[in-house]
Amino acid sequence: MHWQYKNMARTLRVEGFESLVRDVNTKAIINTNRSEYNNYMKRVKARENNTDTIRALCKEINTLKKELFEIKKHMKKD
Repeated sequence: MHWQYKNMARTLRVEGFESLVRDVNTKAIINTNRSEYNNYMKRVKARENNTDTIRALCKEINTLKKELFEIKKHMKKD
């Protein structure tokens, strides 16, 4: 996904911040610094990857716990 803000004529500079503008229609503050945006998106992707890793590890732990329970159950029968 590629971000590009168009219609810059409908924005006002935020005082004291070179890369921030306010959209006059929505009143939203918009960061126009592309490298900051790209860094932000990298952090979001890294967070998603970490969440996926944690989820996979939890699933593996739960599988191991079930297998251990089954082993213990079979040992008690004997």
